[in-house]
Amino acid sequence: MSYEVTQWLTEIKALKQQIGELQKDRDAAWESAETWRQLYNTEAQQRREEAKLSQETIASLKAEIEQGERLPKVPFDDELSPTDVHQEMEQLQSEAELRAKLLAVLNERDRLLQALKSEQHNHAQTRRSLTTALGDAIDRLTRDRVAENRRAALDGGE
Repeated sequence: MSYEVTQWLTEIKALKQQIGELQKDRDAAWESAETWRQLYNTEAQQRREEAKLSQETIASLKAEIEQGERLPKVPFDDELSPTDVHQEMEQLQSEAELRAKLLAVLNERDRLLQALKSEQHNHAQTRRSLTTALGDAIDRLTRDRVAENRRAALDGGE
């Protein structure tokens, strides 16, 4: 009987040790889950803040677009004289209208400058292409003349 009691005591001791190890594993898993939960919550909070900032940026940009659409359009007119410009300036009633007109003129100027730069770039590209083509044509003519002169010399030498 003492053998059975010793065996039971040994088994109880082993089970207690297993319970202790399982409790440690459970606690470690709980801590890991809590760490992941905190990381998830931090990430979610960052995403919510980014979404809020994005929404604010979108609203701000929409307001800017609406403001830009309300500005008067500046017609492109080659025939405007200084007198016409002065008359148009006199018609503006407020500082806000003057600012809007100035902004529209500056935007048109920027657009025209960009178009001019693009045109200059295209012109330079065309000039380079034509110069290269002309050089190639001259080289080809020169080679053809040299070859023709050699044939003529060979034909005349026979």
